Amino acid sequence: MELYYLTAHELHDLLLKKEVSAEEICRAVFDRIDAVEEKVKAYVTLTRERAFARAQEIDRKIAAGEAIPPLAGIPVAIKDNICTRGIRTTCSSKMLYNFVPPYNATVVEKLEAAGTVMVGKTNMDEFAMGSSTENSGFFATANPWDPERVPGGSSGGSAAAVAAGEAITAIGSDTGGSIRQPAAFCGVIGLKPTYGAVSRYGLVAFASSLDQIGPFTRDVTDCALMLNAISGHDPLDSTSAPGDVPDFTSCLKDDVKGLKIGVPREYIGEGIDPAVKEVVGQALKLLASLGAEIEETTLPHSRYALPAYYLIATAEASSNLARYDGVRYGYRAEDARDVVDMFMKTRSRGFGPEVKRRIMLGTYALSAGYYDAYYLKALKVRTLIKQDFDRAFEKFDVLLAPTTPTPAFKRGEKMDDPLQMYMSDICTLAVNLAGIPGISIPAGFVNGLPVGMQLIGKPFDEGTLLRVAYTFEQHADYSRRRPSL
Repeated sequence: MELYYLTAHELHDLLLKKEVSAEEICRAVFDRIDAVEEKVKAYVTLTRERAFARAQEIDRKIAAGEAIPPLAGIPVAIKDNICTRGIRTTCSSKMLYNFVPPYNATVVEKLEAAGTVMVGKTNMDEFAMGSSTENSGFFATANPWDPERVPGGSSGGSAAAVAAGEAITAIGSDTGGSIRQPAAFCGVIGLKPTYGAVSRYGLVAFASSLDQIGPFTRDVTDCALMLNAISGHDPLDSTSAPGDVPDFTSCLKDDVKGLKIGVPREYIGEGIDPAVKEVVGQALKLLASLGAEIEETTLPHSRYALPAYYLIATAEASSNLARYDGVRYGYRAEDARDVVDMFMKTRSRGFGPEVKRRIMLGTYALSAGYYDAYYLKALKVRTLIKQDFDRAFEKFDVLLAPTTPTPAFKRGEKMDDPLQMYMSDICTLAVNLAGIPGISIPAGFVNGLPVGMQLIGKPFDEGTLLRVAYTFEQHADYSRRRPSL
């Protein structure tokens, strides 16, 4: 297999044996980018010179006999809503087309400390608002398995880069499924950690109580390695959870005997494609044959997750995006008559239609006379959803469901119907509302398109999710398949 399609741990072994250099790995990935990027369009910005300088630095350490961390020399892509010092960070929006942060996000600092090689910033739905990466203010990204289909969103560029061999691993953000859904559509691993497990410092805010940074990888071992690198308390993030970080690679055991897996009936009923149900059903049979105890359960308030999410997320977005006014940084309308006219023209021209839609909805939900009826009620529903999960986890170790109701849909298919687009995240939203971890892993294919299976865990129990995912991966070859671009 080509270098650009290997996993991080496979490349690490080759580096230790000196069978390949970090510079050769970097060159293989950039050659792949040059070959397929015109078709995939995963990147907003490439950092070629910086990447090769970093790879050469890693090679010098290896030549000097220094020990290197497991991710040293591994090319990684960063979603373009995560701040990178000296490198443009646009959120795929005209509003931030010229913004160059003076600091790194904490996850970027941690990845640099782990020796990774950043190859570029990936495309996304503008300000992380969308489920298809068609809402990018620059261009749409294609799904490597079928360029006529979407890669998912909002982290579609990161998922597509890993699937297409344009990066070995990647970082995304997940507010309502924006790591897990594109991972499912692109046939890769995508993990949303527990809220607070990974620092959000340097992540451009969409909905602060829901946003979480996490990794995209080709297999579960790489996912554990990335989680090791980016997890941990950060004093710069007031929502960062204190406590020691376990070695997540120690959880990679091929053993699910006696584990109790609950299957919420709400996620395998109406609205789920029968072919997707069949794939998930086969995955359940495999896990049962390996000794897991499977039982149906219920999350009765999950049917309210979609409306609750779109009230809470839009309300927080209307507040967070108020800072983009043309005064301090980013886009500014130059033909304004006065300061009020500048505010209006800057925001009208700088934001795309989906961002405007969500700002208006959120502002309405927070307005006088409507706060109690909408936003406050949504917060109460959020509590009920969290309590449903708490009750389920009194009995089960893990919950299992489809990641998405369908495989990847055609480009343009849902752009004119926002409600249908929002339904793409129906299986993932509740996890963010509850602040718990979820991972999507490839579980099969339907008409040549990947189907993702979602595992949902207890707070800060990513280890059990990785254990179940790793066991499934050892007995199914879906993670080893690559698209033929």
